[in-house]
Amino acid sequence: MFEFSRHETPSSKCYFTHSVLPNYAEHDRPPTKKKPFSTFLSQPFAHTLDLILPSEIYELIRHELDSDVGTVHYARVYMSLKEILAGDFFNEYIKKGNILMLSEGRRGVDNVFSLYEGILKLELDRPTYERCGLVGKPIPDGGRKHAKARYAIEYNLRLPSMLHGKRGFERLVWACKNVLNNSLTWLFHDFQPPSSETETPIAKHCPMLKSIRPTITNLPNTLVPTITSVSDMYDADAAADLLEWLGLVSLDSPRIRADDSIDPYLSRYQVPELSESGPVARNLVKMQWYGFIPPTFVRDVYMCARKVVGEEWFAVNVSCFHGQAYSVLNYGVNDTLSWEYS
Repeated sequence: MFEFSRHETPSSKCYFTHSVLPNYAEHDRPPTKKKPFSTFLSQPFAHTLDLILPSEIYELIRHELDSDVGTVHYARVYMSLKEILAGDFFNEYIKKGNILMLSEGRRGVDNVFSLYEGILKLELDRPTYERCGLVGKPIPDGGRKHAKARYAIEYNLRLPSMLHGKRGFERLVWACKNVLNNSLTWLFHDFQPPSSETETPIAKHCPMLKSIRPTITNLPNTLVPTITSVSDMYDADAAADLLEWLGLVSLDSPRIRADDSIDPYLSRYQVPELSESGPVARNLVKMQWYGFIPPTFVRDVYMCARKVVGEEWFAVNVSCFHGQAYSVLNYGVNDTLSWEYS
């Protein structure tokens, strides 16, 4: 018999949080340190956003989300790190403005770069790290066997010392010129879109502009768990069952339909009974965005739904690049349940 270790990959983890929000929060300036808003900001690189809500709530917000509020704008551009740190691009987008960028590559395998809130993050393999001559930290590998060492380097490009002519910044520029000099595919989003009258610094790099709108999926006759008290979700099994149900809703699984008649030999899944009344059949709607989704857009969609939810509920499922994901269930006016997992 071959003895395969069960600890070759790190185990998945899920963190559950119950938050009580104030009755009123400014739409333009919501809290930043309280969940779920801190979760939105801590996971900036999302590729899929699902908004799940009863059909009655959807009818109240569909007109607002049909406008530019429900549209995501981003670009795909080919650039090198050296071009990001030079000229008007560096001055206008990083020093003065605020952008979100993510390079191509697989985390844990390739050299991957990202830029958010002026923080440039480099994840490098060991040979590249040693040739760069930059100071970084080893990335924990969870004790996996035969895992190649990788290193993470961070630079706050908004610091006064991050200027051409300064020693620390020139070391970064040297590494970009001589080692990290490949042209890469980047996803780019500007948090402060400029007016159409002026030419932007990114225009000379011939970006491919993208605009994504939601795909609407009706989910009729769907069994919805009834939550009598939010405190009942403190039980680990109940919280896991509810998260599983949210995942099946995003997949539009027929297992959660009231008229599902699959043979139990093939599937024994049942919608969780979180109260004595059991699940209730309702008509739901799923709105899905797929592309490069900034955290502010997730926040705005959440606030738009929260503004009209009343005593009802809605949920947000977000999948991020590099295997991160989170789900948020807003129950009534104040209670919010959050799951962060990988």
